[in-house]
Amino acid sequence: MIANQSQNYISPEEYLKLEELSQIKHEYIQGETCAMAGASDAHVTLSVNLVSLLRNHVRGSGCRAYMSDMKVRIESRNIYYYPDVMVTCDERDKAFQSFKRYPCLIVEVLSNATEGFDRGDKFADYQNLETLQEYMLISQKRQRVECFRRNVEGLWVLYSYTEGSEIHLASVDFRASMDAIYEDVTFTNEDIVVD
Repeated sequence: MIANQSQNYISPEEYLKLEELSQIKHEYIQGETCAMAGASDAHVTLSVNLVSLLRNHVRGSGCRAYMSDMKVRIESRNIYYYPDVMVTCDERDKAFQSFKRYPCLIVEVLSNATEGFDRGDKFADYQNLETLQEYMLISQKRQRVECFRRNVEGLWVLYSYTEGSEIHLASVDFRASMDAIYEDVTFTNEDIVVD
C-alpha cells in the first residue's frame, strides 16, 4: 500500500538540492519543509561558547564539532534537522558533506517558541539515531542545562546542572563549568524566571 502524499511533498533528494540554493535554512520532516527562524543574542552566544569549548576539546581526536549550519539526517524517520551543536566521532560521517548521520552528541538551546518541540517530538526523533549517546538542552532564561544520557539498557537518564555546576558530557569525555558555557550571556527581563 502506498501512502497518499500531500501536494507539498518533496523528496529528500529535492530537499537537499533546494537547501543548497536557499538563503533561508529549512528543516525537513517526512516530505515537508519548515523555515528556520533567527536566534537571539543569548541563543547564539550559548551555541558559540559550547561549540568553541567542544572544538578545542576534540581537536586531534577524530571527532568533529558542528554548529547550526550542519544538518543531521534521521534516515529511519525521513527527517533532517539543524541542531544548534552536534558532535560526531564516527568515520562514516566523513562521506557526507551537507549532513551527518552518526552523531554521538546533539545540543539544542531552548527558546520559548521551540522548547516544547525540542523536549518532545524532536527528542523522540533524535532517539532513532543509534549512535546518539547524549542529548543536551540549554536554557536561555537562567543557568540550567539538562543532559539526557543513554544508559547500557538503552534508557535515557537525566543529568541536571545549575549555576556553579560542572557539566560532564560522557560521550566525548568533556567537562566545563556553567560559567564557561554562559560566558557573556545577559539575561533580559523577559528571560528571567522567578521560582
